[in-house]
Amino acid sequence: MVGPKSAASSASSSSSANALQTLWKAYNDTTSPRLKFIDAFLVFLMLSGVVQFVYCSLVTNFPFNAFLAGFGSCVGQFVLTASLRSQVNPQNRSEFKDVSPERAFADFALGSIVLHFFVYNFLG
Repeated sequence: MVGPKSAASSASSSSSANALQTLWKAYNDTTSPRLKFIDAFLVFLMLSGVVQFVYCSLVTNFPFNAFLAGFGSCVGQFVLTASLRSQVNPQNRSEFKDVSPERAFADFALGSIVLHFFVYNFLG
């Protein structure tokens, strides 16, 4: 027998599923392939950082500076990539009038090189 609480819970879960489907459809319809590629890289960086953190927490943190370098690399690269995404997004063109997409990518590439130079030096 289905009670009133389970019926309300079922309706709530179906409406949230419907909202997620609507959000996903709008994302696929309105987002350019360039931004989808950047978003995929952001998801990869986030998952990579989570895996490193879980591994360090559950298995071992023996070379702790290696964990800090790898995790810091993920976080730093995520920040640089999120900045690139905000600068090349056409909807943000009014905020970044003086920055062309080519300049934004050059800044991203230079920042990535500097970040990984520091990460490499932190490893020892």
